[in-house]
Amino acid sequence: MINERLARRALILTTLLGLVLGGAAVLARHPALAGWIWAAATVPVVIALAVSIVCDLMAGRVGVDAIALLAMAGGLVFGQPLAAIVVAIMYTGGRVLEDYAVSRAERNLKTLVDRAPRMAHRRIEETISDVDIRNVKVADAILVRAGEIIPVDGLITSPIAIVDESALTGEPIPVTRRAGESARSGTLNAGDTFEITATATAEESTYAGIVRLVTAAQTAKAPFIRLADRYALLLLPATILVSGLAWALSGDPIRGLAVLVVATPCPLILAAPVAFIAGVSQAARRGIIIKGGGPLDALAQTHTVLFDKTGTLTIGGARLIAVETAPNKDADEVLSLAASLEQASQHVVAAAIVNAAAARRLSLHMPQQVHEVMGSGLEGLVAGRRVRVGSHQLIFGARKPDEWAARALRRASWRSALSVFVAVDDRVVGALLLADELRKESPRAIQSLRSAGVARIVMVTGDHADAAETIAAALNIDAVLSDRVPSDKVDAVVMESRLHPTLMVGDGINDAPALAAADVGVALGARGASASSEAADVVIVVDRLDRVSEAVAIARRARRIALQSIVAGMSLSGVAMAFAAFGWLAPVAGALTQEAIDVAVILNALRALTPGWRSRRAGLPGKTAHALSDEHRLLEQELDKLRSISDALDDASDQRAVDLILSAHAIIEESIVPHEREDETALYPRLSKLLVDIHGLSAMSRAHREILHQARLLARLAHGLRAEDADKYLVRDAQRVIGSIEALVRIHNAQEEDIYEEATSA
Repeated sequence: MINERLARRALILTTLLGLVLGGAAVLARHPALAGWIWAAATVPVVIALAVSIVCDLMAGRVGVDAIALLAMAGGLVFGQPLAAIVVAIMYTGGRVLEDYAVSRAERNLKTLVDRAPRMAHRRIEETISDVDIRNVKVADAILVRAGEIIPVDGLITSPIAIVDESALTGEPIPVTRRAGESARSGTLNAGDTFEITATATAEESTYAGIVRLVTAAQTAKAPFIRLADRYALLLLPATILVSGLAWALSGDPIRGLAVLVVATPCPLILAAPVAFIAGVSQAARRGIIIKGGGPLDALAQTHTVLFDKTGTLTIGGARLIAVETAPNKDADEVLSLAASLEQASQHVVAAAIVNAAAARRLSLHMPQQVHEVMGSGLEGLVAGRRVRVGSHQLIFGARKPDEWAARALRRASWRSALSVFVAVDDRVVGALLLADELRKESPRAIQSLRSAGVARIVMVTGDHADAAETIAAALNIDAVLSDRVPSDKVDAVVMESRLHPTLMVGDGINDAPALAAADVGVALGARGASASSEAADVVIVVDRLDRVSEAVAIARRARRIALQSIVAGMSLSGVAMAFAAFGWLAPVAGALTQEAIDVAVILNALRALTPGWRSRRAGLPGKTAHALSDEHRLLEQELDKLRSISDALDDASDQRAVDLILSAHAIIEESIVPHEREDETALYPRLSKLLVDIHGLSAMSRAHREILHQARLLARLAHGLRAEDADKYLVRDAQRVIGSIEALVRIHNAQEEDIYEEATSA
């Protein structure tokens, strides 16, 4: 392929040099020499094109390049070398442009190969030795040290192992495996050293299978076929017929040659590559790397989109989503104690807890006498208090969890979350719920894809059905395929591809085979190079899922412009053919006319460099949008407090209930109400001047009014509230109002984030 590209570049340099030297000979009054130079420069192109056409015919393909061959050969035979070399330049120039448009980044397996372990620690009796992974045999005892990738498939023989399986399943939270359970190659030891008994050789293990899947899917892809070839069966015989009639009816072969020259399908040869190059460039400005014209053409025809879940539709890591507390316990205190102790752990969940405490700006203490209970949690002293953090089995032991704890476990189950309980001085005080979070832009990205014309959206994931369906319901996805290993994902992609052009979006090693198998693979590569980026046709280098819909829109516009250029160019060529057939265009004049048509086609195709018509209104400054988003993040902390208060009211009565209701009222009056009023009176009038369509702001203003209405209801309920007034009905009414405000503000903030995004890009 590289040699062919170099040969085509050499041909265009030869023809350009021949045209210049021939022109110099004409100026020197040596027209015969000029003719020989032009002919000599054209002959290599004729030979190369003839060989190419023969190869295409042997492969069962027919292209319109045959017209260019006839035009050049006719020019040489009938003494029109200038016309011949002009056609040669048009043809070779078009092929070089096409090469540039369809060239793709090399699809090697470098990342996969680099990640694969080369050595294994084999134990024979009491001796451990490092051996080449290819020498590992079934039943060998293999030691896997902390932080190492498991080299081969095997069964765990140690009492416990903590394994990060995200590379294969996409699930971000490490899992605990016990003796007798399987460990798959390519996964990471996220805990202490453990031992496995090999059940497969390196070549037969899971990770090697993924490499084979990627290779097979890549080599099975068909090369990009130029749009020109799709019109060949119609254009080629029509051109020969018109040329033959012009010659036969006039008796002048030059007329037939002129028809061939102006019929040279450069609009077909040039339009698609130039438009596609422009589309690729436009996408690159938006952080979307499309690996050539072929992927762009396939992207433009997308009917079905398959999404991976973890790291694609979701953030891809453990995040604190709620703090459940025992009666009369403070959520911030529970989180602070847990985070203080978790500073001593390297576990991914520990990092999430510490980060959550830092985000809330909680003060942490240095833990002492820390002891790790393998696979279950931590114990230690924090500010003189004995703190334990871990699973409910560790904290509660054999006894039945408290009522509030059972509720926390139930909520964790509903939300597909991990529950981490906290005990202080042997009293259980709270539980931290951690789960993968939906990306904030995911709903907007799904809606944008539907607006771009995508008809079907499917989520395919290695995660469990309950977690997958929760995400799918939030995004209104058409179908969910859960519990899928990499080979299952490939099968799903192949099945969808048989029905319609299919796009696959993913970000992990486990997605690489599916990305390679899809008509178009899109990798989210902002977090660093991975096998998914190598296997994908499109790589999004900014951490934004909504760029997927932008890629589809850019591709469709580029393809539409290419087709427009083809139709317009060939229509003009048709008119020129008629003029040539009647003798009104000589071959050289026809070649120059065709060049003018080519220039017009190229200029039109270059429109794909621009994003199309957009509003001329100024956009919201990026700093302003970030400041508004920061306000929402601060407000989220207050909303978390409201949720905790609403939960605490379940068990509260008398003065405790009054204190909670008044606390909620204070949060709403001091934080939420001023924020919503500021948005309505100051921000929205400004946004109305930036947005093309301001009807959405009316609905947002309606939400402001409802939030303020609910705030007034709570204010009336809280006014003059006494302990003796706090019966179960009043508490229930307060919970309803507090819950309504919390939910309204959360969804309202998410909608405003979408508006900020639109206003920023206006």
